[in-house]
Amino acid sequence: MRISFDLDDTLICGEQVPCEPHRIPFFFKPWINEPLRLGSCKLMKQLKQYGCEIWIYTSSYRSPCLIRLWLRCYGIHVAGVINQTVHNAYLRRNSGYEWPSKNPKAFGIDLHIDDSEGVRLEGKKYGFEVVVISPEDRNWNRAVLEAVVRQLNP
Repeated sequence: MRISFDLDDTLICGEQVPCEPHRIPFFFKPWINEPLRLGSCKLMKQLKQYGCEIWIYTSSYRSPCLIRLWLRCYGIHVAGVINQTVHNAYLRRNSGYEWPSKNPKAFGIDLHIDDSEGVRLEGKKYGFEVVVISPEDRNWNRAVLEAVVRQLNP
């Protein structure tokens, strides 16, 4: 199962949201210095045990290389990164259609995790699965795991 995560307000949250202990080496801090939401490391390990392939799908223009490096500092390996540049390139190749702001289905992603209710509504319209989690939700990782179990055991 391929699962993707949004970055802003999903894996990267503001000051009020508890974060993983900082693991970024000092020499990388000028390029990658964003806080990772508490529970992310444990969740990613659990998802790997379920056989999930982890992806990032963000509407930001952050470099896929830097996103991968940032997550590797926390011990998280991602199979793919879709940023706005990759998304736009896909749209150009497949023009003539109305496309949502994110289209996980187009990249073979089975489940997308996001903070945006709008993305969930687009998922209903375009036929892709979305779990919406709030930055304030302290049990967010449980909601993700429950959704994965539902997908794996329909």
